[in-house]
Amino acid sequence: MPCPFCNPAPEDIVVANDLCYARYDIHPVSPGHLLVIPFRHVASYFDTTDKERMALARLIDDCKATTDQKLHPDGYNIGVNVGEVAGQNVMHVHAHFIPRYRADTGQAGGGVRCVIPHRPG
Repeated sequence: MPCPFCNPAPEDIVVANDLCYARYDIHPVSPGHLLVIPFRHVASYFDTTDKERMALARLIDDCKATTDQKLHPDGYNIGVNVGEVAGQNVMHVHAHFIPRYRADTGQAGGGVRCVIPHRPG
């Protein structure tokens, strides 16, 4: 099965730089949920080059600028799942850029510390 993140269609690219691109997640957690993806096929964040990691970070900043202008979220979650046990479903590294809105949960708190069910934050 071909990698769904390799060879993106130009119309799917929201923002990009020389080494990475961002596209909307097809199963968004919230409006504006983007995936930030290196063009080079590499499975793990830990196998990316220094240049790719810097390009990912710069593109996350660009995603924020674009999202702030369009959607005005109240916060963000940014995360990378590495390995199947951590929830990585596509073995092409990608960072989740998830805008958060006050109405998301009905309560404050949570965040990435609460990704494991039944564990205190």
